[in-house]
Amino acid sequence: MEYRFLGASGLKVPALGFGVGTFGGKGPLFSAWGNTDAAEATRLIDICLDAGVNFFDTADVYSDGASESILGAAIKGRRDRVLLSTKTGLRAGDDPNAVGASRFHLLRAVEDALRRLGTDYIDLLQLHAFDARTPVEETLSTLDGLVRAGKIRYLGASNFSGWQLMKSLAAADRLGTPRYVANQAYYSLIGRDYEWELMPLGIDQGLGAVVWSPLGWGRLTGRIRRGQPLPESSRLHDTAGFAPPVDEERLYRVVDALDAVAEECGKTVPQVALNWLLRRPTVSTVLVGARNEAQLRQNLGAVGWALTPEQVARLDTASTVTPPYPYYPYWNGQFAERSPVPV
Repeated sequence: MEYRFLGASGLKVPALGFGVGTFGGKGPLFSAWGNTDAAEATRLIDICLDAGVNFFDTADVYSDGASESILGAAIKGRRDRVLLSTKTGLRAGDDPNAVGASRFHLLRAVEDALRRLGTDYIDLLQLHAFDARTPVEETLSTLDGLVRAGKIRYLGASNFSGWQLMKSLAAADRLGTPRYVANQAYYSLIGRDYEWELMPLGIDQGLGAVVWSPLGWGRLTGRIRRGQPLPESSRLHDTAGFAPPVDEERLYRVVDALDAVAEECGKTVPQVALNWLLRRPTVSTVLVGARNEAQLRQNLGAVGWALTPEQVARLDTASTVTPPYPYYPYWNGQFAERSPVPV
């Protein structure tokens, strides 16, 4: 397993992390992802640790906290071997204050997460979304207190826009509080919006990408093909309404390119899609999920080899879209040598 620094921090994380949204199986979205219980979770974590994957990511809203609880049970007795990452900020109850990044909610949410995970510290806490109603100074000072108390080691954000991230980072510098070092973001061959603003910001500000849904909400599993119906077992029957829309012709163009490259490499479509992401700027770790041992072992096969530059170029071409203003290509063409991102 390859290990990389998490952004500008001194913490090293594996190139592949394990997202445990499949643990628990409660609710319309998470039941479609999976319903892994504690016994199966323990087996999957055994496999991860044997492969060098020691970074596990969850959130308090995954299956109403059951994901954290099952993860905590599965790592019992080996806390010192793992890095725990969780998220908070989305609505997690009926209480008017059970949402956001206020001091009230953060303090309670962290204590609840610690209890469910069965630990006294969290390696990486990420805000699950930007809270526009709470002053960033209140949020950052609260997080600073939690870091000083030893309950959190590192901080990150998730699903923030560029201006929201930069506002938070600038405020942290002004206040002298810990900065976010991770940006958990959606990024895949069919979801490259991350590259327009968040990637240049990550390069400039030292934010490492923690990539979620690297297979495009299950569209790049190798089971979706041009001219064929969606497989009956595909979770997209239940989750498509939550996923970003994708132009079908572009999807099939990407799948065709993945098929060709996978055949050349002797790898599977998901392995090629994951390996492409691992070569992208700012990516610290790519979160893979699995409902069973076979899926997990296949995903772990995405490391230990590399696509050729020509294969990367073909995948780039198949998946590219015209960025919106002011990221339009003519601008990059005029100022390519001034861009932090290869264009």
